[in-house]
Amino acid sequence: MRFWARGNALRFIKAVAPFIGMFVIIGIFHFTDFVLLKFYPPVMNFCLFFIFFSSLFQERTVIQKIALASDPNSNENVMKYTRNLTYIWAVFTFLNFLVSVVTVFMSERIWALYNGLISYILVGLIFIIEYIVRINFMRKHG
Repeated sequence: MRFWARGNALRFIKAVAPFIGMFVIIGIFHFTDFVLLKFYPPVMNFCLFFIFFSSLFQERTVIQKIALASDPNSNENVMKYTRNLTYIWAVFTFLNFLVSVVTVFMSERIWALYNGLISYILVGLIFIIEYIVRINFMRKHG
């Protein structure tokens, strides 16, 4: 009976909810037409865009919060850098969203090529470029 106390039950629901959601989504895609599956990348890209873009209107962007969590003593240069990085990710995710919407109306081959390969390569390139820029930034502003 103790397990279902208010705090434990809430933690349990938070832990199990993503898995239930995942199985529901898999079931929906499995038992429906492929057309609905094609809208998954645009929805995910828009959600990422919304997270980055909406955080630009807060005191600290989502990337600044991550930076502060890893190093609470981050200086103002780091905060400027991470805010600018949030702009870059917002623009990229919006462009990725637009392209993924266009691919919904193309053949399954083109849709799969872009959403299953090209978009991941682009994300990886941004990570690599940002990592190189960050190393140089940290050398300069330590």
